[in-house]
Amino acid sequence: MSRALQICVSGGASADDEIAALAEEVGSGIARAGAVLVCGGRGGVMEAAARGAREAGGDVIGVLPSADPADANPYVSHVVATGIGHARNVAVVASADAVIAIGGEWGTLSEIAFARRLQRPVVAVESWAVSGRGHMDGGPGIQHATTAEEAIATALAGAAELRETGPPEQRAP
Repeated sequence: MSRALQICVSGGASADDEIAALAEEVGSGIARAGAVLVCGGRGGVMEAAARGAREAGGDVIGVLPSADPADANPYVSHVVATGIGHARNVAVVASADAVIAIGGEWGTLSEIAFARRLQRPVVAVESWAVSGRGHMDGGPGIQHATTAEEAIATALAGAAELRETGPPEQRAP
C-alpha cells in the first residue's frame, strides 16, 4: 500500500480575512486531491486550512508546540503534541512531502528554511520573498503562486516528484 501525499500548509497564527480565505481554499483543494494536510495545528492560517480540508472530507495532522493535545484547533483530526515549542517547526515540515506557505510571520519563515534544508519543495503564496545568491526565482526550491489552484498543483507535482525520484542529492547523474 502506498500512503497519501502529505502537504504542509504553513502560515501565521493570525490571518486577515483574505489570507484566511486563501488558506481555507488551499486546505480544501489538498483534501479534494486525496492528500493529507499537515500544519502547526493552531489558529490563523493553520485553522483556516484545516477547516477547508476537514469540510472537504480530508484528514489533518496538527503538530503542536505544546504538550497538550487540547491546544489543537477543532479541525485537526490527528494531533501530535510535541512540548518542544518553536522547535516543532522542523517536525511540521519534515512530516510533509511539500510545503505551501501562505502569508506568515517568523515561524513561517523558519518553516520555509527548514523545508528547503530538508529538500522539500516550497510554494509561497502571499508569503515571504526569499532569495538566495544568484537565485532570482524566489530562492532555490521555492516557487511562487498567485492562486490556490496554482499553489496546490505545484505542491502536488513537487511532492510526487520527490516521492518518485528522491531528493536531488540522491538522484543518479
